[in-house]
Amino acid sequence: MARQRRADEPADASPGKLIAIAVVLIALVLVSLRLLPGSPFESRAAAEWGAPAGPAERATGAPSDRSSRPSPTPSPTPEPLPFQAKDLDLDIEGWYSWSVLDRRSGEIVGSDNMDETSTTASLIKAWIVADYLRRADDAGQTPSDAKLADATKIIRDSDNTRAEQFYNTVGRSASIKRLISLCDLTDSKVAADGGWSRTALSPRDTARMGACIADGRAAGPEWTKWLIDEMRLVRGAGDFGIRKAFPAAERKTIAIKNGWIDRTREQEMHINCLAIGDTWTMGVMVRYPIGKGYEYGMKNCQKITEALLRPTT
Repeated sequence: MARQRRADEPADASPGKLIAIAVVLIALVLVSLRLLPGSPFESRAAAEWGAPAGPAERATGAPSDRSSRPSPTPSPTPEPLPFQAKDLDLDIEGWYSWSVLDRRSGEIVGSDNMDETSTTASLIKAWIVADYLRRADDAGQTPSDAKLADATKIIRDSDNTRAEQFYNTVGRSASIKRLISLCDLTDSKVAADGGWSRTALSPRDTARMGACIADGRAAGPEWTKWLIDEMRLVRGAGDFGIRKAFPAAERKTIAIKNGWIDRTREQEMHINCLAIGDTWTMGVMVRYPIGKGYEYGMKNCQKITEALLRPTT
């Protein structure tokens, strides 16, 4: 008679169940080996969790060699501007202010009062000509040789009569409003009488206007080079100030437009200087008693620039 199995006694395992248990155990061993560092079955994904594989690694499964990766080339340090920012304490009677803009970065440095304005006089003629040329090109027009000759006289010789004609053509004070908007000026204002000579510009905005001329916004792509070339050829009474502080060989590369006027209402001389170099623009303005004459301010524009130039080795 067969023995009766007790309720708590396990039944005999069948052969099929034993095979299944063996397969599960083998699979667990293989998985453990894939996760064991140094094992030939090691999983690359487990070993480098959280680090994305490179293209070669995705294709071959081979680890990347960090030591063979090229080092990034450092960006070259830009050449310093010819100016060094510093406080000036010069023996100059009256008010003076200056600003320099780095054309590469847009950074502006200047005197503490670089946002204060003065009347531009002829300095603003650079913008009037630029505005005329850009608007003509935008309208699909090419200025006649006679008009270009007039523009040359305005820039090189600071011709007032021709400047007034151009100013009327570009809409008078509407042109100054375009200057403020197009060149991102923050301190400047249209003259109360609407004339070009009493436009209020700060040295900071003068440097910004220079950058606006240099980068093509003012005169447009068709006429920017022409205008800057003309500004490099300023001659006669208007050739003074900033570029005179540089060695003679460098002066011909610097574009300028200056302004000078005696303001009888205020009993002041207003002398202003704009210069455009390869990597910078600069604005210098001075005001002082009218009795000291033009030359005093013209020399002081140069004196201020000289005081800011880096020493040459």
